[in-house]
Amino acid sequence: MYKISEFAEITGLTKETLRYYAEVKLLEPAYIDPHNNYRYYDDGSYFLAILLGKLRRFGFTIQEMISVMEDESFYHLEDLLIQKRENIQLKIEDLRKQTEEIDDFLESGREDENDD
Repeated sequence: MYKISEFAEITGLTKETLRYYAEVKLLEPAYIDPHNNYRYYDDGSYFLAILLGKLRRFGFTIQEMISVMEDESFYHLEDLLIQKRENIQLKIEDLRKQTEEIDDFLESGREDENDD
C-alpha cells in the first residue's frame, strides 16, 4: 500500500489531482484509514492512475475519463482514442489555416506600406 504522497510521486499525478479523482469517483483509494483519514493506494490502482494521466494528457475531459473508467473492460477505449486523435488532427489543421491567415494578413499590411 502506498500513502497518497508516495502514490503521487510514482504516478506523476499530484495529491490534489488524486483527491479530486476520488471525489468524482474516477480513482478511489484502496483503503482510507478510519482513524486519520489517510488515503492508501495499491498496485491495482497504479495502472488506472497511469491510464488517467495519459487520458488527461490526450485532452480527455473528466466526463470522458469517467465513461472510460465505467467501461471496466475498456472495450471502447480504442474507439475513443481514435476519435480523440481525429479531433486533434482537425485542430492542427485549423491552427495551420489560422497561421496562414495571419501570414496573409501581415503580408497585405506590408504591401500597403510599400504602396505609399
